[in-house]
Amino acid sequence: MNKIKKLLNDFNELVMFKHSIFSLPFIFIAMIVASVQTNGSAWFGFKLLTLGILAAVTARNFAMGFNRYMDRDIDALNPRTENRPNVDGRVSPTAMLIFNIANALGFIAVAYFVNALAFYLAVPILVIIGSYSYFKRFSYLAHVILGISLALAPIAGVVAVSETITLWSVLLSIGVMFWVAGFDLLYSLQDMEVDKKLGLHSIPSKFGAKNTMLISRVFHLLTVVFWLLFAISSDSGLFTYLAVLAGAIMLSYEHYLVNKDFTKIDKAFFTVNGYLGIVFFFLVLIDAII
Repeated sequence: MNKIKKLLNDFNELVMFKHSIFSLPFIFIAMIVASVQTNGSAWFGFKLLTLGILAAVTARNFAMGFNRYMDRDIDALNPRTENRPNVDGRVSPTAMLIFNIANALGFIAVAYFVNALAFYLAVPILVIIGSYSYFKRFSYLAHVILGISLALAPIAGVVAVSETITLWSVLLSIGVMFWVAGFDLLYSLQDMEVDKKLGLHSIPSKFGAKNTMLISRVFHLLTVVFWLLFAISSDSGLFTYLAVLAGAIMLSYEHYLVNKDFTKIDKAFFTVNGYLGIVFFFLVLIDAII
């Protein structure tokens, strides 16, 4: 039992299961809005709730596991990441491969039980979310690819409920893309010098810290714009507009933290963005049930 517990802890540290919180709220936001528009009710059923959670977890496990597998040589040369389980031997390359294959197959299986469109999109989605690991080797647009990877969550949500892709879900997804790319820019400031040394491509290593923070602010301004367009396009009520306002305030606070002190990057990245998704979800939920 102790060995199993240790193995689970090592895999948890490898992919950080708790960080699924970034994608889960926006899957369910899309599912709620689609359910209201399709069925007149915010509740989409226990089956889709279960499948939605499984899809989000398996997709993210695959994305993170594949990234850790591909980056084990890079992580070994970065002081910030040299003690990760993929580097220090706690999780072997073979174990990571098995983990990645299992989660990829699990995601495809879940998509099969959702509907035909979800099943057809399953493999392309896995290709997109896996491509992030390659981009930083040749393009500083890797941050945008990461944003696109998480932006697929609302698309997946609306496909699950209505087996279609709506304009409002695309607008919501574009907002998520800029949100994720914007906070990944701030997070990447920690590795700016290491990226330069290793010849990796990132916006911080190419344009410097000051310009990176400016680009991040522009991305987050676009986030708010597209989330506002989502609220308008989906014919949402007051609480969804409050969700957009709350998102704008929290993103502003995130930039305040990073501008004030670079050591606050972890707090800005994990805490503020984690709460942003949760607050946004609950306000949209309130809007759907009143």
